[in-house]
This record gives sequence, structure tokens and C-alpha cells, in this order.
Amino acid sequence: MSPLDRAGRLPRNSDLDAALAEAHEAYAARRPRSAEIHARAREVMPGGNTRTVLFYTPFPTAMVRGEGCRLWDADGNEYLDLLGEYTAGLFGHSEPRILNAVQAAMARGINLAAVGENEQRLAVLLCGRFPSVEMVRFTNSGTEANLMALAAARAFTGRSTTMVMRGGYHGGVLTFASERNPVNVPIPLAFTDYNDPEAARRDILAAGDSLAAVLVEPMLGSGGCIPASREFLAALREATRQTGAVLIFDEVMTSRHSAGGLQARLGITPDMTTLGKYIAGGMSFGAFGGRREIMEVFDGHRPGAMPHAGTFNNNVLSMAAGCVAMGEIFDGATAEALFARGEALRLALNGACTRAGVAMQFTGAGSMLNVHFRRDAITAPYAASEAENKLRELFFFDMLAAGIYLARRGMAALSLPVTDADCARYVAAVEEFISARRPLLGAA
Repeated sequence: MSPLDRAGRLPRNSDLDAALAEAHEAYAARRPRSAEIHARAREVMPGGNTRTVLFYTPFPTAMVRGEGCRLWDADGNEYLDLLGEYTAGLFGHSEPRILNAVQAAMARGINLAAVGENEQRLAVLLCGRFPSVEMVRFTNSGTEANLMALAAARAFTGRSTTMVMRGGYHGGVLTFASERNPVNVPIPLAFTDYNDPEAARRDILAAGDSLAAVLVEPMLGSGGCIPASREFLAALREATRQTGAVLIFDEVMTSRHSAGGLQARLGITPDMTTLGKYIAGGMSFGAFGGRREIMEVFDGHRPGAMPHAGTFNNNVLSMAAGCVAMGEIFDGATAEALFARGEALRLALNGACTRAGVAMQFTGAGSMLNVHFRRDAITAPYAASEAENKLRELFFFDMLAAGIYLARRGMAALSLPVTDADCARYVAAVEEFISARRPLLGAA
């Protein structure tokens, strides 16, 4: 029986609210243990969790085990994991070589309060891969990496303002879906429009010598997997050179798109790059690097060097896992194969949408992609309608019913264990969604 065939009857499609109510009901019926876990968590944690992106109603699914690209929840339901921990799970769950490296590091002691050889090894690996990274320092997350890169740019230029993109995301305290976010760090900001070369050039030149940095994702991640055009990034590169501002590529997510990140694939080299997510094999990690003269503001051999603290910046588990992940597993050929698999998947998904004639499409690059419920080409962030948001939520719950785990916002990030057969399974599930929910989907 189809997962969208509710107890032998077709799903309720009279309107979106009825369809969502039925999907929620079916979801809850299969997950009583997850409901119990959430209820207990709400007694001691606001909202019942500690990471906003994992929250959804009626309650989040509690996962208890992962292997390769498979997950199992507290109720015994099995899923094909196409979320890949929001790009951090590139190597799948418990990759043996990474697991061995972590276990060996633990056996030697995990809180040594000292420098170690692996941090130098990992630094060499990263400097050798990313065109913009001549020197690098480590942090605990991509968010921290972006904060430290901005601090470096301000110190290097002696300026204060950072230009960001409307719709951009650089961590929980650097979120720009709107120009006001109550948890953002209070730093001087200027805004410009993503993928608008002329507007960006004009705004950067207008900011002039007040502008310390321009921070941009070569592809929006949280903003819907919308790639930047090469023309747009080239305009940023040219204008920042004219004004002396530091161009920072946030490649926390997109560095997976080639051995040298999206910057290498596009042939545009920023002044600085931030990294994170998968690089330490699934362990907590962040890094920021760039031109030598910028990074040397942190050189402790120099008078007045900038401080950069962090108890776990060089923790032995992340350093050991990172050396194996980047030195032994994720080489150039592997990166290219993953990119190609993602491109083929997105092509197949969009083919299904086109054949069905529905207002639905997938954007992205390589192994990252996101569903959207609109007709026209998507080249910039947009304010989704209420109907679009409900369709995205319905898609999420219908994919869970089909045993496929995605982000609630409809994003997928393929991991290395994902096969062509797994991709075909996702395409089939999307085709079934289109067939079952056609009355709710607009025409293309």
C-alpha cells in the first residue's frame, strides 16, 4: 500500500489545511515513543529541544541510530537519510575510518590543553585545497568561523561596516532573512540584493572606505539552495578590490562542491573563506582562512596581535577526524562524483515536475538541493506565500511517510553513502507526491 494511501483511501486533498491535518495525524500515529520523548523534554527544555531547525509540530521525530545513509527512530521506523545533517553528515553515519581515528584519539587523551601535530596537518590539507586559503585557524562551528573572519576583516582594514545579502545566512547570530533579527550580533551592517550584480556593485562603491567586508554564500543554503551567478560573484570581486573591502566567501556548506569548494569550480577567489560542517568528519568544526597578510593579525609573534580564544578550537577528536576525512576520504575524484550525482538527481526531479505540469521545482548545485512550489525561475530569495509554506510542510510529512528524511524546509544534502538507487527512490517518492497531491499543486 502506498504511504500516501491512508488506510486504503486516497488522501484528503479538499484543501491544504485538511491535507496537513491528515498528514499530522498519520505522522503522530506511527511515532508514540517520539511523542513521549518530546513531552518529557518540554518539562525541562523550552519547546522540548535545543536546536530550532529541528523543531516542528506536532512533535519532532527522535532518532536513535544511524548507519551509512539510513536512520532509525525511537519507534523503529527506518529512513533514507537525505538530509545529511544539513551538509555536516557528508560521510554518513559512523564511517569506519573516521570512527577509528576518533577512538584512537580518545585512547590517547581528549583534554590535553596543548597544541598537537594533527592541527598542523589539517591546516596543511586545507591550505592546499582552497585557492583563497594561505593561512587558516580553527573554531568550533561555521558560525564562529564567520564571526572571526569578520573580526579579522575589521582589524585588517580599520573599518567597521559589513555588507551582507538580504536572505543570507551565516549562522544563528548572522541571519538575514529580514534586516532585523533579535539574536543577531550587534555589528554595523549594510545590505544588498543577492544575484543582482549592478545593485551590489553600486552599493559597495557607495559604502566606500567605511566598508570592511562583504560576506556572501556562493550558494544560499538556508535561503533555499539558490546558486549565485558567476557574474554576481565577479561583480563583488571587482567592487571590493576597488574599495579595499575584504571579500569573504561563506563556504561552510558549499565547500563540498569540489576539492577546492565552489570558489575553485567558479574560478573566483575571495580574500577569505569560512568553512565548517563536514570537514571534521561529523565532529564539531569551523575554520576561517585567507590571504596571509589578513590572517597575520592573529600572529602571536607580533606585537598587538588579535586574540582568538576557544577551549575546543583544536580539540583532538575534531583534528584527528578532520585529517582522515580530508586527507584520506574526500579527495577531488570523490568530490566530483558526489557533485555529478547531485546534478543528475536534481535534473531527474525537475523532469518529473515538468512532465506533470505542476508549479514545483528543485534548485541547487551538486549534492545540495531544495524544493520550491512556484513556476518561474528562482534566482534570488523570496517571501514564500502561506500556501507555499503549507505545501513545503506537507511535502516534508509525506516524505517522512515514504521513509525519506529531509529538512523541513525541503532541503536535501547527499552524503557519500547515498547510491543511484537511493536517488531513484527519492525521485519515485516525489512522483508519488505529485500524483497524490495534484489537486493542491498549481499548474506550471
